[in-house]
Amino acid sequence: MLTLAIESSCDDTAAAVLVDGRTVLSSIVSSQFDVHARYGGIVPELASRRHIETVWPVVQEALTIAGVELTDLDLIAATQGPGLIGSLLVGFTFAKGLALVLNIPCVGVDHMAGHLLSPFLEEPAPQFPYIALIASGGNTSLYRVGSHTKFRCLGRTRDDAAGEAFDKVAKLLDLGYPGGPIISRMAMEGDPAAITFPRAWLDQDSLDFSFSGLKTAVVNFVNGFRRKDLPLPVADICASFQEAVVEVLVSKTIRAARHMGTEQVVLGGGVASNLRLRQAMAEQSKAAGLQLFVPAPVYCTDNAAMIGLAGFYRFQRGEVLDPDADVYSRPQLH
Repeated sequence: MLTLAIESSCDDTAAAVLVDGRTVLSSIVSSQFDVHARYGGIVPELASRRHIETVWPVVQEALTIAGVELTDLDLIAATQGPGLIGSLLVGFTFAKGLALVLNIPCVGVDHMAGHLLSPFLEEPAPQFPYIALIASGGNTSLYRVGSHTKFRCLGRTRDDAAGEAFDKVAKLLDLGYPGGPIISRMAMEGDPAAITFPRAWLDQDSLDFSFSGLKTAVVNFVNGFRRKDLPLPVADICASFQEAVVEVLVSKTIRAARHMGTEQVVLGGGVASNLRLRQAMAEQSKAAGLQLFVPAPVYCTDNAAMIGLAGFYRFQRGEVLDPDADVYSRPQLH
């Protein structure tokens, strides 16, 4: 079964072609970095306009690399949410229209489900059930994954997502956008123990996250130096901030695995590309007797291959889109 998948939930336009939901024939991502970098963040209106310009060329490239024609397709999968409404509408509407013209089924996919299943795009793949931490610019959540279509949310951020916190701190330090990769590079030159930034553990045994207090602590620290006209220890700030985020993410993931009695852990989402997070998660998972699965960086960031994989299994359950189906902005997986 040949599946064309389309992803446009935020600022990247992506398309992929898969065989039977697991074998990736092509995976194309068109970045909008040049559009948003000058503003220090994503501008929703500009993002949706760029999606309109690039969705068809990206789909064409994915088909060409896969060596297939539109008429060879059996299924179309598209991200339905969560994300920016304007961006989602472009890819979702394009997918529904194309499926109608080709007279083939179309399925809507939750972006989070794609991240949760992304380890299955490679070998070895995890076994169900497993605990998954998804950390990105828009989401930071913990899930118990029981099957390709069964997900249970155990905890999520109450305010800023981890990636969002990285972006805001990078902007505060005038480091540029996106903040995650920049802070990760700067942190390599700093001391993670130089500054004691707070860790928000919340209630006892809570699996929720909160990074707004940490962000405020960094703001206060930086403002203290600037008021005295002192040079900022930027590398130490980056390293200490990163360590505070990583410690909470890893500790709560290990706690969730122990609480749920699972032996496997998955790390996904754009922040999963962070080297320190990967290192700490690997070390603590091993110490806890857990097996860790982390997708390749190209499958951690937003991509259409994971959407095609999740869509294939939704279709296997008999789920197809109604003609009047719409997108949604907030997470739906509970």
